[in-house]
Amino acid sequence: MNHNAIYAIYPQVVTIDDTAGAMDKDGNKVEIDLTVVNAWVDPNAYKRQRAAEYPSIPDQLDLLYHGGMDAWKTAIQAVKDKYPKG
Repeated sequence: MNHNAIYAIYPQVVTIDDTAGAMDKDGNKVEIDLTVVNAWVDPNAYKRQRAAEYPSIPDQLDLLYHGGMDAWKTAIQAVKDKYPKG
């Protein structure tokens, strides 16, 4: 189950158990439409993807020192282009 999608789509859900399902604050089961959950696209996924792919800070500093600002901007922009916002 995509817990992030469920929490985003169903704000009344406070806990999720992959076996028992989604529950509200009173412990009542919340019916989940898996078609909607599976179709949900995380609007913040690009942030995690970019963070994982950006060069490390030492590598970025080395790139700045040896290649200058243009080389650094090119490397960063390549990641931004690969994982655009929204």
